[in-house]
Amino acid sequence: MIGGQAADSQPLSASASCSSSSSSSPSGPAAGGGARLHRSKKRPDILNMLMTAACLGSSSSDTGKGQSKLSSNKVTHGFHLVEGRSGHDMEDYHVAEYRYENDHELGLFAIYDGHLGDSVANYLKANLFNNILKEPLFWLDPEEAIKNAYSSTNKYILENSKQLGPGGSTAVTAIVVDGKDMWIANIGDSRAVVCERGTANQLTVDHEPHTTNERKRIEKQGGFVSTFPGDVPRVNGQLAVARAFGDQSLKAHLSSEPDIKHIQINSNVEFVILASDGLWKVMKNQEAVNLVKSTKDPQTAAKRLTSEALDRMSKDDISCIVIRFRC
Repeated sequence: MIGGQAADSQPLSASASCSSSSSSSPSGPAAGGGARLHRSKKRPDILNMLMTAACLGSSSSDTGKGQSKLSSNKVTHGFHLVEGRSGHDMEDYHVAEYRYENDHELGLFAIYDGHLGDSVANYLKANLFNNILKEPLFWLDPEEAIKNAYSSTNKYILENSKQLGPGGSTAVTAIVVDGKDMWIANIGDSRAVVCERGTANQLTVDHEPHTTNERKRIEKQGGFVSTFPGDVPRVNGQLAVARAFGDQSLKAHLSSEPDIKHIQINSNVEFVILASDGLWKVMKNQEAVNLVKSTKDPQTAAKRLTSEALDRMSKDDISCIVIRFRC
């Protein structure tokens, strides 16, 4: 329980910025992560112009930082997103902002990794946190509120697939309350890793189709897991994650139920890394933590992580948020 009933939110920082971009790099088959064996279509030039004007499009990279204003336990963050080399438009989006609601300061952070286009990830960026905070149970039972909001959001996406398209998105979200409590949730293979006393601890679950529980659930619902075509296990030979938002054609075999973890932020908790699988495909949790430990500025740390992933030849979009705590 956090306490009280929800009040209208008031943004404290506009540090979250636009995170989609287009690419003209050579095409190739998508592999791993939330990608399907499909290349997303490029936007028409006029649509690119309109989205850029509306602050929905950006260059091939996006970066920034911010900090909490009111919490006694200060929170700082930095983010960096880089378009991949897989031959499709940028499909990652992020949120990094603070709101004051019901006498609490909330830090809201997320990575949304889209596939078969960016429409679903874009929708999540604009709506998922609002849906969570509107849940009547949020201040009494945040875990149940997050589950309910993930479910209702996915239902809306599926019901409006004609407008949003056939694609989908993974998600990893973090809600920091007054710099003291953190609620992490995820579906898919974007990941949250915390550094406690210098040691990496993975907070999220990678929802891969070939794991025992996910395979059983998929097969029970009439689907199958196959490594053909390619060598990555995929739901019905298409999607390389077992849980996601959207994906109309696979909705009967996918889950949108998040794994959720609550962390009390104390002097042992140094920072948290949220990142898409473009980072985790080429970097172990402890390696990422080691790169960040000596870099106090979170924006510089996020840039360092993405640069290292590029040096290790990651082809996917790479999105990263580093959240530092000062108790």
